[in-house]
Amino acid sequence: MRSSRPDCGCRRGPGLSGIQVPIYLDNNATTRTDPSVVQAMLPFFTEQFGNASSTHVFGGEVAVALKQARGSLRWLLGCAYDHEIVFTSGGTEANNAAILSALATQEGRDEIVTTSVEHSAILAVTEQLGARGAKTHVVPVDSRGRLDIEAFRSALGPRTAIASVMWANNETGTIFPVEFLAGLTHEAGALFHTDAVQAVGKMRVDLKDSAIDMLSLSAHKLHGPKGIGALYLRKGTSFRPLIWGGSQERRRRGGTENIPAIVGLGKAAELAAERLEPERVRIAALRDRLEQGILHIGECVALGDISNRLANTTNIAFDHLEGEAIAHHLNRAGIAVSLGSACNAGSMEPSHVLQAMRVPAWSMHGAVRFSLSRETSFAEVDEVVCAVSDIVARLRATSRDSARLASHDSQSRSST
Repeated sequence: MRSSRPDCGCRRGPGLSGIQVPIYLDNNATTRTDPSVVQAMLPFFTEQFGNASSTHVFGGEVAVALKQARGSLRWLLGCAYDHEIVFTSGGTEANNAAILSALATQEGRDEIVTTSVEHSAILAVTEQLGARGAKTHVVPVDSRGRLDIEAFRSALGPRTAIASVMWANNETGTIFPVEFLAGLTHEAGALFHTDAVQAVGKMRVDLKDSAIDMLSLSAHKLHGPKGIGALYLRKGTSFRPLIWGGSQERRRRGGTENIPAIVGLGKAAELAAERLEPERVRIAALRDRLEQGILHIGECVALGDISNRLANTTNIAFDHLEGEAIAHHLNRAGIAVSLGSACNAGSMEPSHVLQAMRVPAWSMHGAVRFSLSRETSFAEVDEVVCAVSDIVARLRATSRDSARLASHDSQSRSST
């Protein structure tokens, strides 16, 4: 039987040489493409290379593969019809298409309702639209990253074209009540969109009887390839394409379909649907083991709504330490983690999500996100707990030594 806390006897070296296998705990940034997904894609580069729009045999066999991939994704999403799925280049394009289409098709409505913790793929486009005259209502969250429901309700009005709320936050894993919010949005006569990039493949999604009008997803978050995603568009929802061209995707997204990537997304969706519930339970147990082991170090806290979050995500803030230093030392030890969102890497600005949650400054700068996947093992989790314990102990010792030296220098100057 495993102990509740691993024996921290492991010592990872300063670099990757000599390490058996590097440990990857940044799966909210991207996941490794499943080998079976790669195998499914390969024939569509060299053997089945036709254009799905062509009427000859080369196009016909590819069109069948396109239909099968669409069906696999429909099964994962629990939507009613294959044609409710529009393939895109990824979650960002799908988000942009949803927002822009709503403003273009909802006559007399020019306002957007969203939240303060959305991904930049939503916040950036709403900011640009604001510069062109559209009005955006940004709904706040509480200290656990939970949406202020009454503020959301108040933000809706007769000029609301669309409300866009993420299903699960990429930095904290906090899950939002999107089904309920979609109902409120419909009462105001507006469309509802959810950025479900972090949710699809990690939790059950059933759109068949849902009030959600549009949903965005990205393959590389669920062990599929990069550069492919989809927009779910509920039957009957008005839509204006973002990309105009040929008749592909029922004229909702022009351009020759990226068949190898679409096949990869279909295979990834198939695998996710098969493994979803048992893997969710296993990953949650791993996440809890990791989190409890790290919190045992002391002077740190798990951020977000820990009772309602993604099974694979924990964001831990270390008091009076720099998360950047912790992540750097973990990287040197062959362990990949993130400072909140990977999309903000290189920026010295604190995470906008943690700022919106009003995380105290002494904790905010010490926040490190650990995001697991179905490939994460118990042995890896135990190694990470050991490595974090060692690194935090060394950083705190260095900090105390620096504080003592500074105090000594100050006293010396005062005595002279």
